[in-house]
Amino acid sequence: MHDGAAGSVMTRTFAVARALPAFLRFLVVGAASAGVYYLLYQGSRQLVPYLVAHALALSIAMVAAYLLNCRYTFRVRPSLRGMVLYPLSNLGGFAVSAPALYLLVDHLGLSQLIAPLLAQGIATPVTFLVARFVLLRSARHRDRSTG
Repeated sequence: MHDGAAGSVMTRTFAVARALPAFLRFLVVGAASAGVYYLLYQGSRQLVPYLVAHALALSIAMVAAYLLNCRYTFRVRPSLRGMVLYPLSNLGGFAVSAPALYLLVDHLGLSQLIAPLLAQGIATPVTFLVARFVLLRSARHRDRSTG
């Protein structure tokens, strides 16, 4: 193994280790957000088709998650820029969770009660990486703008 390759592996290992506490906090916020999502999903599923219920519940839970992730997970102040970009960052998670939900319900026959939990679990790592990028970049942009 070359020294350059070993250094690259070490650099990546340290980067992962530094991100781990934030990822764990993200999981706590995600659990709270998932609870909000699930309650809203179940309530609205009785009124609208399950994929519409999924989109509505996810949108509302996303706002709560944004505020919690700013303060608790990444320890940055909420901002207008972050608020606008954060939901866009969750499109990555939605792009994973919606097809997963569809496959789990319509093709694998899983219950509409259980499938959304699995779909969100599948999407969590994607959502973390994109949210981390967006919120930290947004905070750096704000800090540069204010001096």
